[in-house]
Amino acid sequence: MKKGIIGKKIGMTQIFDEVGNAIPVTVIEAGPCAVTQIKTVETDGYEAIQLGFQDLAAKHTNKPAAGHFKKAGSAPKKHLKEFRLEDISGYSIGETVTADIFAAGEKVDITGVTKGRGYSGTVKRWGTAILRMTHGTGPIHRQPGSMGVIDPARIFKNKKMPGQYGNEQVTVLNLEVVKIDAEKNLIAVKGAVPGAKGGIVFIRNAVKA
Repeated sequence: MKKGIIGKKIGMTQIFDEVGNAIPVTVIEAGPCAVTQIKTVETDGYEAIQLGFQDLAAKHTNKPAAGHFKKAGSAPKKHLKEFRLEDISGYSIGETVTADIFAAGEKVDITGVTKGRGYSGTVKRWGTAILRMTHGTGPIHRQPGSMGVIDPARIFKNKKMPGQYGNEQVTVLNLEVVKIDAEKNLIAVKGAVPGAKGGIVFIRNAVKA
């Protein structure tokens, strides 16, 4: 990984290119993020930077965290994320990282937490088929049906069953940065990004581009 930043998903819209084609984009408020810690091979065994995003009132910060931010010369932050970078020599504690570290045309990977949909059945969770909606087949139209075979008389692991759906961390690879607004710290990315509006996302340069 060469660079990364923390952001907040604003929502989706569309923009038009020079030819007039409509491009669906997700708008993300990326930064500004403060460098709150730098980890080195000598002290931690690996190289990484820790970024903080969104100011937090001092009354909502405990003493260990307050000392951590004071040492970094930064205001308390609500969200912290560590990025293992190939080269950290260009960063210093207290420095501010903004959206302009990326440029239009770049490919990025974005990590977020998907919308939680609660305990769901197999039809909603996995898209399984339902029975015919005719007389005589109810009231089991949406039941999952047979679970397995007589021998070995158990349900195999990883069978698609009802259960918790959503609310899990997902990374979408190779999304294209369409536009950057450095003044407002906004990044417009082509396509959809995991999570609901207002959700926290982590943006990094694409590792498989």
